[in-house]
Amino acid sequence: MYPGHFAALSPDKPAVIDAQTGAILTYAQLDTAANKISNLLRQSGLEVGDHIALCLENHPRYFEIIWGCHYAGLIYTACSSRLTSDELTYILNDCGAKAYITSHYKADQAQEIADTIPHVELRLMLDGTIAGFDSFEDAVERSSATPLEERIDGTDMLYSSGTTGRPKGVRLQFPRNPLGSPNALTGLAQFLLGFDENVVYLSPAPLYHAAPLRWNMSVHRTGGTSIVMDHFDAEQFLHCVEKFSVTHTQTVPTMFVRMLKLPDATKRKYDVSSLSYVFHAAAPCPIETKRSMIDWFGPVIHEYYAGSEGNGFVYCNTEQWLAHPGTVGMALNATIHILDDDGNELPVGETGTVFFESTASFEYHNDPEKTKASRDPQGRGWSTLGDIGYVDHDNFLYLTDRKAYMIISGGVNIYPQEAENALIHHPDVIDVAVFGIPHEEFGEEVKAVVQPVSMPTSDKESAELSARLIAYCKESLADFKCPRSIDYREELPRHPTGKLYKRLLKDEYWANSGRKI
Repeated sequence: MYPGHFAALSPDKPAVIDAQTGAILTYAQLDTAANKISNLLRQSGLEVGDHIALCLENHPRYFEIIWGCHYAGLIYTACSSRLTSDELTYILNDCGAKAYITSHYKADQAQEIADTIPHVELRLMLDGTIAGFDSFEDAVERSSATPLEERIDGTDMLYSSGTTGRPKGVRLQFPRNPLGSPNALTGLAQFLLGFDENVVYLSPAPLYHAAPLRWNMSVHRTGGTSIVMDHFDAEQFLHCVEKFSVTHTQTVPTMFVRMLKLPDATKRKYDVSSLSYVFHAAAPCPIETKRSMIDWFGPVIHEYYAGSEGNGFVYCNTEQWLAHPGTVGMALNATIHILDDDGNELPVGETGTVFFESTASFEYHNDPEKTKASRDPQGRGWSTLGDIGYVDHDNFLYLTDRKAYMIISGGVNIYPQEAENALIHHPDVIDVAVFGIPHEEFGEEVKAVVQPVSMPTSDKESAELSARLIAYCKESLADFKCPRSIDYREELPRHPTGKLYKRLLKDEYWANSGRKI
């Protein structure tokens, strides 16, 4: 269950194909590169269990690097290429990265953070170099392709939200298993989704996200082929399905919406009959959107609900969903418990916090309070992603709300506390609330409601103040985390203790949407 196995069986088989250029990375090439990179990392002083970080676009060598880290037994953190320098610096320092790999595409940011990451000893750059960074290509070329003697499976540590608004690393168990040991997600992929050496998997999303990263690695663990798009485009997606006879793909509902909005003639232009499994997650999918996709693609739509924490996996196929419209599925590797605020179990049909009872274990890196908050109040060891929902009499789960008002826009998690923390420091702001409001295509968009020092007296003043505040927010946060629009109130609804009643504000914007999330 690793590329080297398939390099020995089918060395010339494509492991990765660049959707735009058609460039092929064979299993033999992937395995050789991973061996070279693993040797380079070990020779640079990194040991099993050490941390490494990378920040890249969907680069042709992305999986060479990931598998090289994996072969070396490292804990690897894939960072979003859209992070601000401050956000990236925080993650590199927080995860304790001893090495950092980036590309010349990110050279300006690499230069900006160079003096703020003192513990990062090995710094490599692809496609060119700058001061302080060595050539990735030159370093790999000098390295040996001989496999390490005792290879240990590495693992990822990806970042989620923290209690302070800063992201937190989701630290999973690191059992130090021999390279190629059975993997839980890959087992699910084989059992549920037919992953084997015949899979042709289309990957349309940024590779630093948990799902694309892990599903593509499962493809390589089972000997299939990954087709990697550098970004999602609705018609290009359909073109790739036809051109490469794609059998499997992972999407988010925003992609469904964009494809459905294509002209009928465009949709009819492409043959999608090769698709056997189209699985989606990461955001709520409107019922009518999903029905339309089933009508178009056929009964090949699968849905799952899970988190980077790996504490539970909920799944349904097309037949199950049609019998339970709106469900996200049934738990497969855990028992679901719906609890009230005191940790008491609620009966079927009643809404509460969704907890998983499973053998999986995780912690939030450097955040014991967030870890503690994810466990059930009565100490039974159950854990939650913080989502709200209920189960029906057939044990299918329905989600009705989400953790800490997290916004999911186009399948990307956005934590409003970060924008609130940024905006509250602006001299024109007294109070601020940030939350998601309905958006037809992306599911949600980021909205801020501000109590200003002086209320705008005209639409022009309001627009000018909004422009200043949004620009201010973008100075410290990635643009996708910042408000798209701002409204103004004389006062925000707060309890005398200081608690913000954000739900009262949010409900105003969702009242006529026909949905809660």
